[in-house]
Amino acid sequence: GSFNPPTNAHLAMLEQAQQFAYSPTFSSHQEDRDLLLYAAMSKRTTDKENVERPLLLDRIILLDTLLRSRLPGTGIMLFNRGLYVEQAEAVRSSFPAVKRLFFLVGYDKIVQILDPHYYEDRDAALKTLFSMAELLVAPRGTADANTLFNLLSQPHNRQFAPYIHLLPLSNAYRDISSTRVRQHSAEHLQDVPEEVRRFISETHAYDPPTRLGDGTEIDYYEQRARALQALLKNETS
Repeated sequence: GSFNPPTNAHLAMLEQAQQFAYSPTFSSHQEDRDLLLYAAMSKRTTDKENVERPLLLDRIILLDTLLRSRLPGTGIMLFNRGLYVEQAEAVRSSFPAVKRLFFLVGYDKIVQILDPHYYEDRDAALKTLFSMAELLVAPRGTADANTLFNLLSQPHNRQFAPYIHLLPLSNAYRDISSTRVRQHSAEHLQDVPEEVRRFISETHAYDPPTRLGDGTEIDYYEQRARALQALLKNETS
């Protein structure tokens, strides 16, 4: 995902994924339970708005700070492809010893993944994906275990059901949305960890330009972004 910004729901889903990996559902063999947990951040996301701020650098630093504090040992994996089959190919190439690969997604994403609209040949594409990876699906909104069961019970989806697993998630997190935080940050600060609240307050990343007393406007985050980009340019020149 974009983790823009990281929310309490993101953390809860990652914690649940850890528990799933060590449960009998995942494997009955202890040697199969060695876990590498990554927050996968994609520079390209299918059917999502193109968000230019905060900068990718800021988002990586914020997510890294959060994970070090809340989920030590969790890494960040950065992709420049939005399709899960492409991401699975990249992971398999980089980590050939991985026995089982899971992508953690919300219910809205599994609906998209199974939608023929996004494919020239849906079944062929999904067979390729599920030959490399499986999916953990967290409930979103009113979608629950029965909703997922009904989706996977549809005739055209049944063959893929063994590769798609429900990840239980408390109702408290199901309606949390990064988009709402970006659009109305002051109203949804309770949906993000303290580290994210501090970032939002200090950088003004989601604030509109501020109008000064003389009528001019100043965009505090734009100033920060320009300074960061200048530093990066100097480092690479």
